Amino acid sequence: MTSITPFLWLDNNVRDAVTFYKSVFPNAEIETVSDFMASFELEGQRFYALNGGPQHKFNEAVSFFLSVETQEQVDYFWGKLTDGGQESRCGWLKDRFGLSWQVIPTALSRYLSDPDRKAADRVMQAMLKMQKIVIADLDRAYAG
Repeated sequence: MTSITPFLWLDNNVRDAVTFYKSVFPNAEIETVSDFMASFELEGQRFYALNGGPQHKFNEAVSFFLSVETQEQVDYFWGKLTDGGQESRCGWLKDRFGLSWQVIPTALSRYLSDPDRKAADRVMQAMLKMQKIVIADLDRAYAG
């Protein structure tokens, strides 16, 4: 069987990263962790991590898209993942390890793909002004 698994190059803090991600995601399992490598699962997605040192850093060219249903979920994951990290725009953030995430409610995709292009454009304009996505603001923009 073929599979694709994200492999994270960390700066000698694999144990801290795995512990952090396990504390953020309700459905997380640590499979193995050592001073050199770790394997773990978050919400059904397997990851590997390596204590590789400081030569390679994460950047926004790769991010993890976290699809959520409710504002409570947006708020929860946004708060946890930005703790020690950095907020960005349009639902993007960097966690304390420099890994980029997008915390995106399903309402955004639903609105942006709506055949009413004027409503979808209003939602897009509203989203472009946000850091953390606020579903009520998307709803208002969609309604006009």
